[in-house]
Amino acid sequence: MRRMSLIAATGFAVAGLALSACGSNSLSNNSPGAGGAPAASGTAAVGAVDQALAAKVPAKLKSAGKIIIGTDPTYAPNEMLASDGKTVQGFDVDLFNAVAAKLGLKTEWQPAGFDTIILGVTGGKYDMGVSSFTINPDRKKQVNMVSYYKAGTLWVVPKGNPQKITMDDVCGKAVGAQKGTVQADDLAARSKKCTDAGKPAITMVIQKGQDQVTSDVVSGKTVAMLADSPVGLYAVKQTGQLEPLGDIYDSAPYGYVVPKDQTDFAKLLVEALKATKADGTYDAALKKYAVEKGAIDNFAVNP
Repeated sequence: MRRMSLIAATGFAVAGLALSACGSNSLSNNSPGAGGAPAASGTAAVGAVDQALAAKVPAKLKSAGKIIIGTDPTYAPNEMLASDGKTVQGFDVDLFNAVAAKLGLKTEWQPAGFDTIILGVTGGKYDMGVSSFTINPDRKKQVNMVSYYKAGTLWVVPKGNPQKITMDDVCGKAVGAQKGTVQADDLAARSKKCTDAGKPAITMVIQKGQDQVTSDVVSGKTVAMLADSPVGLYAVKQTGQLEPLGDIYDSAPYGYVVPKDQTDFAKLLVEALKATKADGTYDAALKKYAVEKGAIDNFAVNP
């Protein structure tokens, strides 16, 4: 739970392997170009507009006709780049495009480093952030967060666990996580326990993108990685070279990141999520990427 993906051929590349994503994102709108440059214009939003909800859209967004969204597309199957290297796709993308469609809005997805997105939202660069952000107290102090999914942390190791490690015995070992995630914090806390006990610190291999974190495990640079449960399980399935270690733990909701002064808009997103749940588009987005286990129906602002 990152917030807390993998990129290239039709999803991501790991250690030189082209790994396919779960299919092209038919709901993707106004996708950004390489390097985060948005496309010139967007396609029509997919799905039926809920006129009652559309009437409540803030004037700024209604005038623009679109929502500019910061996202880190290295987190398959949640957020990732399609084979064109530009189109952002994934279950998060399909789902939020359906939410935006209920409001009569297009979406413009702008790739960004995960640890820069909240700052981009608070600074006005993005209207909001959608990037598998785990809801926690620190983030709620900075922004409003709208719950829409639930995930936990999962450890992943090379198939067969050749180092025979356990989650509680990695002192002195190289373990990977993505920068700015709760998994990186988890590793830091575990490393401190090692040194407090007079043992070697964990060699924390913290990468900017989850694609590189996964590549490190596949190549043997690290003996394990920590990631959000849907991301870890997807990496296991797509690489064929990894396996989960232990159980998923510390489950918590993901949240859309909305500016602190936009509470009414955050509440509107809750209503739009309820509408996607009611018409089946919520469940369809999760089923497409085989992440149904994290589905929720108690959407809320700052739960």
